[in-house]
Amino acid sequence: MRRELLTGNQAAAWGARLASAQYIPAYPITPQTEIIETLARWVQSGELQARLVTMESEHSMLTAAGAAAATGVRVFTATSSQGLLYGFEMLYAVAGWRVPLVLVNVSRALAAPITLEPDHNDVLAARDCGFLQIHTETCQEVLDSILLAYRLAEHPQVRLPVLVNLDGFSLSFAREPVQLPSPEQARAFLPPYEPAALHFSASHPLAQGVAVLGGSAYSFFRYAMQRASEAARAVYDEVARQYGACCGRHYGAIEEFCLDDAEWVLVMSNSFTTMGKAEVRRLRAQGEKVGLLRLRLLRPFPQDAIRRALAGRRGVAVIDQNLSIGKGGITFSEIASALYGHSRAGLLSFVGGLGGRRLRSAEFDLMLHCLREAESGKEFPTPILLYTQEEYEQMQRLLQVAGHLPAEG
Repeated sequence: MRRELLTGNQAAAWGARLASAQYIPAYPITPQTEIIETLARWVQSGELQARLVTMESEHSMLTAAGAAAATGVRVFTATSSQGLLYGFEMLYAVAGWRVPLVLVNVSRALAAPITLEPDHNDVLAARDCGFLQIHTETCQEVLDSILLAYRLAEHPQVRLPVLVNLDGFSLSFAREPVQLPSPEQARAFLPPYEPAALHFSASHPLAQGVAVLGGSAYSFFRYAMQRASEAARAVYDEVARQYGACCGRHYGAIEEFCLDDAEWVLVMSNSFTTMGKAEVRRLRAQGEKVGLLRLRLLRPFPQDAIRRALAGRRGVAVIDQNLSIGKGGITFSEIASALYGHSRAGLLSFVGGLGGRRLRSAEFDLMLHCLREAESGKEFPTPILLYTQEEYEQMQRLLQVAGHLPAEG
């Protein structure tokens, strides 16, 4: 095992390399392109024995990925933001084919307006398609999660594709020290893929149909996917335990940070959790009993683990780096449904970090203040948008100068 300084994108490429991915359909999009460039160099040099094909779109890329996985080869691909949405039709199709593959999404905020920085509306738009989802905080976790994702996807009780998410720019281009498992460790944890008996092969002609008539047959297949996703909860725990024994790093479905005696809990996911942990340490130094729960496995949703972790708390603040227009934070709704009837903790929704906007210490102070006020009976809007009055007024002035807003009064 050696240690290297890698970007999140390079860590993702190493995950695919150590998994011995055999087929890589690709289409470039910022900030994901470095993953494919790195893999292409390795394929060209012979360091990675795989076939990499550049497709004409993300829709074609995902179609090729699913079709190749149906032949029994190990498939890897990656996309981001608008690219994920462009191939959205095939997410549902590929998951319905029950083919195991790994798709990395490098989260980037959606147009319009266009931006290159991260939030999570892209990946959370895909939460209902049938792909399992693992969300990462660090470059190390990106690499390790890809190996875990293949074991999870290829498990006989699961047979569903897995999406591994990392934040664009704040993680994709951040350099961090990463421990690379040796090829021997990777093979011990992730042996060659043994496909199901019914896979396509030129030497064994086979016909399969995916069209059904009548709701009963359709319902059967959708229920089967639901049961497989439910089974993935227990399978994930076992696979994570095995990876910890093999490589020394264990990743639970959730991460509990300073939760032992916490009265107030922040709920976050992905790379901005690192900011949240720093703020928890700051607030702890001031005597506040604050902790953090990080969501790692988003599908299947680990609601039992979440209920246990949040039991007995005075207040919970869910910080969404996404916005479902007209409703609020997506994760908040999921946490609220998980806790309904199981917790008396006050639950507040905060939306921030959109388009990569950093979260300030003052905003974490505000969240703690709001939780205390809510415990006393004060009502707050859902969601609470983390955007200072100073920022709002500055943006208004800029838009007025640009002619997009009329000058005031």
